[in-house]
Amino acid sequence: MGDRHLSHDRVYRETLPVRSGEVGFQAAVGESDLWVVARRDLSREIADYLHQIRGHIQAYSVMHPEFLTSLVPLDVSGSAPEIVRAMAEAGRICSVGPMAAVAGAVAQAGADRFRDESPDLLVENGGDLYLHSTKDRTVALLAEPESGAKIGLAIGAEEFPLALCSSSGKVGHSLSLGQGDLVTVRAGSGPLADAAATALANMIQEDRDVGRVVEQARAWEEHGIEGVFAQSGKKIAVWGKMEMVALS
Repeated sequence: MGDRHLSHDRVYRETLPVRSGEVGFQAAVGESDLWVVARRDLSREIADYLHQIRGHIQAYSVMHPEFLTSLVPLDVSGSAPEIVRAMAEAGRICSVGPMAAVAGAVAQAGADRFRDESPDLLVENGGDLYLHSTKDRTVALLAEPESGAKIGLAIGAEEFPLALCSSSGKVGHSLSLGQGDLVTVRAGSGPLADAAATALANMIQEDRDVGRVVEQARAWEEHGIEGVFAQSGKKIAVWGKMEMVALS
């Protein structure tokens, strides 16, 4: 695995607390850079699995190169790999390209695959999380990395598993067509939460657009969107299963 490496926009990982009986570790393969909290170090096993699921996406894209570049939904065959089909379906629901769902899809795939080895398993992939937990958790929302996280989401143990995926027009390396500080989406599906976060963040061109974000998120509730947080400048909008708490 080599030494742990952190890109500039992921130095927040150095400040994440790890509870007694849990360990935090990195699993990085190519462009997939996961931070995992589990009951034991599964870094080698998760890295091996990352090779597999990335291989499925790469193999499909050899015959369908548009899968990697399209900014609009694409149809895929029923014989496509499961992760490819999940990404395409999330993109279809949210009217974005399938790669808008890749980080959430990879996070969920890793979390689901190793849940039996660690019932408490939190996988973070560049701000996109999928979480299995037997305990209550608080997830920080980081709109301004230089200022640190000031608010978070309180989640009860009975609410897991779930995905929390984020997109920003100002933070991170992922493509965003919006100008907002942060959009975080809650859903049961990692690909769906990721695609929705991208689509909703793209809507924010000025501060007052956070209201439109909430309206669109509510329209997707029938597809599995459970909540959204949106911030742009001094404007904040929240809807759904999002219990906000102040962080000390």
